[in-house]
Amino acid sequence: MELSSLQENLKQGLYIVSHVAGKNINLPILNNVLIEIKESNIKLITTNLEIGIVHTTRGKVTEEGSFTVDSKIFTDYINLLPNKKVNIVKKENEIIVECENYKTKIKGQDAEDFPLIPQVDRSQTYTTSVAEFKKAISQVVFAVSTSEARLELSGVFFSFNGNKLNMAATDSYRLAEKEIEVKTGDKNKEENKKIIIPARTLQEVLRILSGLKENGEEYKEIEISVSDNQILFTIGSTELVSRLIEGQYPDYKQIIPIGSKTTITINKRDIVRAVKASSLFSKTGINDVNLDFPAGKNQVIISSTSGQTGESVISLDADVTGEDNSAVINYRYLLDGLNNIEDDNIKIEVIDSNTPCIIKPEENNGYLYIIMPIKQ
Repeated sequence: MELSSLQENLKQGLYIVSHVAGKNINLPILNNVLIEIKESNIKLITTNLEIGIVHTTRGKVTEEGSFTVDSKIFTDYINLLPNKKVNIVKKENEIIVECENYKTKIKGQDAEDFPLIPQVDRSQTYTTSVAEFKKAISQVVFAVSTSEARLELSGVFFSFNGNKLNMAATDSYRLAEKEIEVKTGDKNKEENKKIIIPARTLQEVLRILSGLKENGEEYKEIEISVSDNQILFTIGSTELVSRLIEGQYPDYKQIIPIGSKTTITINKRDIVRAVKASSLFSKTGINDVNLDFPAGKNQVIISSTSGQTGESVISLDADVTGEDNSAVINYRYLLDGLNNIEDDNIKIEVIDSNTPCIIKPEENNGYLYIIMPIKQ
């Protein structure tokens, strides 16, 4: 095996793939990156058996072959090289890396023991805007459950329906939902596909998409291919394969309140600052803040009281229509939702103090956030 490539190409490739190669004591080869040269393609491959990443990098191939080396050592070393041509040659159980006045030998393992990355059938493929997809994932993934008790809630629910993709995440206390447009092939235009993707997979996709932009490569579209128990994301010359979560996602649409008795429109920056100020006096472990919406006053009163630290009361101007109302809410959940809305103004819809309240942008852009109130 022999190849040469620019340091910046290898550096970017390793940034993309090296993150999933972790410290695996039971299967040490999973800590390695597989360098595979086949048909003049230079591929960098890593897997943790749940997620597999394949990145094809540019370079010149002298001799085909494959070998695995410790991902962290290889990545750290490549990152320290000057931005020049790097030559890599495999000799017996090591690779020799040369770049200008740098030369090193890194010991490794044969590629035969490296797990195969599953091949995903691409007949059911959806395409969407990278910018939209990135934003949508950020707006929902934070709401997944961190508990292992209900595995299906530790992922994000994807529902493909024609040219719409609905994403939802919930941990039973709050729910985030976002709808975006997708392009689809004629084969699966009419098909309604529902899957659950592990949160870690989507966080990895987010990291890769952010990294590509930082490295000067901007891709406009991402392809999503779905098979029975695997999903494949393709961005340019990078592919990420992941298993799906098996199970039935709860029918979350049932908990979305229909209609409201009080509707509030308020400046997002104002309410974020007021909630943060009141949170200083919330009860430890409960994280409660009171939101009061007095009828006919066009005001929102945000308050909290703690026996140990004191109390806070803040009045904000707002557009309030409907009945006298109030809700006690976990301020952390509230801030999570507010911080994921880009509009200057937000809308809050409340039925009563025991029903989930809805938070969304003033201009409806397919985003919805719901919080269960704290029962008094």
